Amino acid sequence: MKHMRTIALLAVAVCVTAAGVTGPAEATTGAVSASGKIAAGTGAATAAAATVRYAWLAGCPKPKEDYEVPCGDWKLTLRSGKTVKVGEATVFPRGAGGKADKETNAPFAVSGDGTRLLYFRKSDRKLVWKNVAGGASHSLPGRAARVPKGLGMGDVDPTFSPGGDVVVLDYSDSDGKMATLIVRLTDGHIARLPGYLAVEGFSPDGRRILASRFTEENTTEYAVYDTDGAEAESRVVPQVVSNNAPVALADDGVTVGVVIAQSGKPRLRQYDLSTDSVSPAIEIPLTSQDSPYRISWDNSGKLTLWYLTSKKDGTVTRASASTVDPSTGALKKIDSFKVPVKTWNWWLPGD
Repeated sequence: MKHMRTIALLAVAVCVTAAGVTGPAEATTGAVSASGKIAAGTGAATAAAATVRYAWLAGCPKPKEDYEVPCGDWKLTLRSGKTVKVGEATVFPRGAGGKADKETNAPFAVSGDGTRLLYFRKSDRKLVWKNVAGGASHSLPGRAARVPKGLGMGDVDPTFSPGGDVVVLDYSDSDGKMATLIVRLTDGHIARLPGYLAVEGFSPDGRRILASRFTEENTTEYAVYDTDGAEAESRVVPQVVSNNAPVALADDGVTVGVVIAQSGKPRLRQYDLSTDSVSPAIEIPLTSQDSPYRISWDNSGKLTLWYLTSKKDGTVTRASASTVDPSTGALKKIDSFKVPVKTWNWWLPGD
């Protein structure tokens, strides 16, 4: 089943329109070769600089039409402030019959720590991973590298673990029976999840996967699996959890953070899968122009919230990240940038 959270977030991102990109505070170091490809650097400063702040595709007017389509190569804006191209990454997805759709984009993913990429390689149409700091791209093992028969590239939805060591491939097949693959990049091991599940994300350590499904009773069940495909927890969750987003799984494998933003100021709740208990709501002090976009736990038990700032007409102008104290809702801003100029779409690490 297609990754529902990603679909919702990308629908928001498509609405992004023009504004300049602010330069980050990190020192600038070399990251691009003369050919425009990602090149390897040396030292800790280069390693820190060669991480992705966001990935994006430019948008160009479609001839004789009044709308834009993707154009150019995939691009990465690094934390050093540099922008690099990923020339071997497929831009236009090929359908089941092999024809390219030039009005949308192929799958492209960045690990949550901004160090690793996943995309379809133009030369052989294989799904590959590549380190942002440099080096060759590597094909996924076995069947994971190819689009299953009867599907197109756009039917493959990849989700990286935060550190980029594991990738989940969720397929959008018509009957929802095609198994979701869990691919461990360190040793090539492939595990499977039932195809009726929708992958919601990873725990911060990358060892557990949160998934959901709709039941025949019109309820929503959350389940936690390890990267070998073994189920650890499952429960039908209350509507206050199932009807809200974004959500995030903590390292303990049972705590789910959920942001409630249907009316008034957004609020944070914590849901315990093992006890079926919901914490009191904690208000998150965002302005009326800010909309929660994504949350993730870290290893210290704090949350990071990404949120989008919009003008009155709904135009998104800025993306920001703040740590959230889950006991008080207190925010501490850790990143903020104006949205890219003239883009078809853009993605944060972990999207």
